[in-house]
Amino acid sequence: MSETRTATIKFDQSTRQELGSIAKVVGLVKAKSLIQLIDQIDLEANPRSSRTGAVTNGIQESIESDQLTFPFKTKGILLAASEYTLLDRDRYNLRFGDLQTEGILDGGHNMLAIGLYIMKEALEFAGFDAPRRAFAWADFKGAWAENREVIEQYREHMRVLRPQDAGDDGLDFYVPVELLIPSDLDDPVTVDEFKSTLLDICSARNNNVQLSVSAKANQKGYFEPLKALMERIDPSLAERVEWKTNDGGEIRVDDIVALSWIPLALIDPVTDQAGRLVEPPAPSKLYSGKGDCMKRFERLMGSSEVTVSPSGSYRRDEVKSAVVQSAFEIAVQLPALYDVIFEQFPGLYNAAGGSFGRITAVKTLNQRKKIRVTPFAKRPITADLSPDGFIYPLVFGLTALLEVSDQGDSKRVVWKTDPKEFLEEKLDGVVRRYSNVLAPWGYDPQKVGKAPQSYSVARDAFTMALAGLD
Repeated sequence: MSETRTATIKFDQSTRQELGSIAKVVGLVKAKSLIQLIDQIDLEANPRSSRTGAVTNGIQESIESDQLTFPFKTKGILLAASEYTLLDRDRYNLRFGDLQTEGILDGGHNMLAIGLYIMKEALEFAGFDAPRRAFAWADFKGAWAENREVIEQYREHMRVLRPQDAGDDGLDFYVPVELLIPSDLDDPVTVDEFKSTLLDICSARNNNVQLSVSAKANQKGYFEPLKALMERIDPSLAERVEWKTNDGGEIRVDDIVALSWIPLALIDPVTDQAGRLVEPPAPSKLYSGKGDCMKRFERLMGSSEVTVSPSGSYRRDEVKSAVVQSAFEIAVQLPALYDVIFEQFPGLYNAAGGSFGRITAVKTLNQRKKIRVTPFAKRPITADLSPDGFIYPLVFGLTALLEVSDQGDSKRVVWKTDPKEFLEEKLDGVVRRYSNVLAPWGYDPQKVGKAPQSYSVARDAFTMALAGLD
């Protein structure tokens, strides 16, 4: 459970609606009343981190062009808090207990644009240039903290020297706000029911803008077990994964999830929330169907056989299945093994009698990308870059080095042999057998990566090398 954050906002022209366990306060809130909210909370409860672009630019232009009509041009902000106190003058002291489900559920781009506008006005008031660089939410919060004293001075100046026309005050423009709160704070059952609805409400609101499966999965906490393990074994890699949409990061979480199906494919199928078996994706989907891999992963993690909700939370971020947890322990090792295969494949392909650099797709890729680094660790390499379609079947071949072991009352996915030592000693023989699949597909990496035969040949090559049949 995260620490409680507190903020007070003042409504104008508000109305209250109640249905079941939920009460909704709808009204107008002046921008200056949102400053404390920006101070206190981030966008943990929002499926995406906001980022500057055409949307935020348009919002700021609307504020600058006509503050009176701005609240009619925007959906505003959707807030949720499980605890609150109604103060005088229609002020609500909000206490956000679980920041993963409470806070800003929708309207992150509005909040970012309004915050940037306030910061820009404050800096210009103080005689400084407003920053012009692109901002993700985390960057904005850093700049906001750095300039918080200037923002406070600007707010005080506007309070004391308030223009006659309040609608023209730089901080007095209105923002439409919807606030969701429990309908009966004194009834624990009502409060629990209220909390249990927040993830569904957040997901439904954001479905209006085609919320991705990965954004929903992150919001439900499904990536947390993988993230925690990766932070333990490779913190620098974990930092570069974009676990949350628009949160920054060079590595797509879809790639991590796709690789996780290599060990997950060995476990017995589980039943999802709809009572259907969750079958592993076809091997070729690791390369050409990452969306399908993500959908199956979401179903797997939503299964009551796999995850549980910790006490007081409605996210399913605790794995109770020992075999799934062991598969994740294998999964977080795979990016490093992918990099090893990626780096060594060109040289081993040439040693097997091929001419890697003369393949059209290889030449095109290396002409387009001048910086040569491995895909995950971003380690500089001297070898040619390899198209992903050539590499994914080989990485899938690592399946031959895995097995499910009975350990007392539970099962675990384990390595039959140390994979790093195996690649050092045996990868040349594996590549020698595997390289024969490229010619039938015209050396086209897309065709190689999508062909089921590529994956079966790669796995057989690993199996034979493991048996010592080089």
